[in-house]
Parts: sequence; C-alpha cells; structure tokens
Amino acid sequence: MSFFGLFGDSNSRAPIEEYLNDGAVVIDVRTVDEFKDGHVKGSKNIVLNSIPSKVAEIKKMNKKIIAVCRSGARSGQATSFLKQQGIDIINGGPWQNVAKFVK
Repeated sequence: MSFFGLFGDSNSRAPIEEYLNDGAVVIDVRTVDEFKDGHVKGSKNIVLNSIPSKVAEIKKMNKKIIAVCRSGARSGQATSFLKQQGIDIINGGPWQNVAKFVK
C-alpha cells in the first residue's frame, strides 16, 4: 500500500461506497469540538483516545465500520487498532471523503 493509501486517496472510493451500501457505521475519531464543526451525516463521534474502552460497544453494532477524522492519520490509528480486535473496518480518511457519498 502506498503512503497515500493510508489516508483514503481516490483509490479508496470504491471500498467506501461498498461499505456504505452494506450499512457501515461511520465513526469519527476527532474531538467533540471538531465533530461539532462538521461531520458525516449519521456518524458517531468516538474520540480516538476512547476507542480502546469502546471496543465492546463497537462490536455490538455488528456492522462494518468506516473510520474518519480530519486528515486520515487518527482514523488510520483507529483502523489499525480495531482490525486487531477483529472488527471489519476501513480508513475513510478525511470525513469529507465519506460525506460526499452520504445523502
């Protein structure tokens, strides 16, 4: 995977649409204030540093997950961690990457 592949470049468009079509939940790992400034419609705000304590809650959703943030770095960290926990997740990168596919 290229460096830019970690941050939701245009090649990730198909997986984002596929995950959304499969009913994925979008988790925004930015701070509460960042989330309030704009986010994907219907997304859930779970701040990155609280992700380890929310694994059971995320697993209970029983859905595919798309992680987003401001640049793709924090969502990349969340994606790596949650994959290790057995969660079906992709890094959507910046939240705007995913927002354009959500009506």
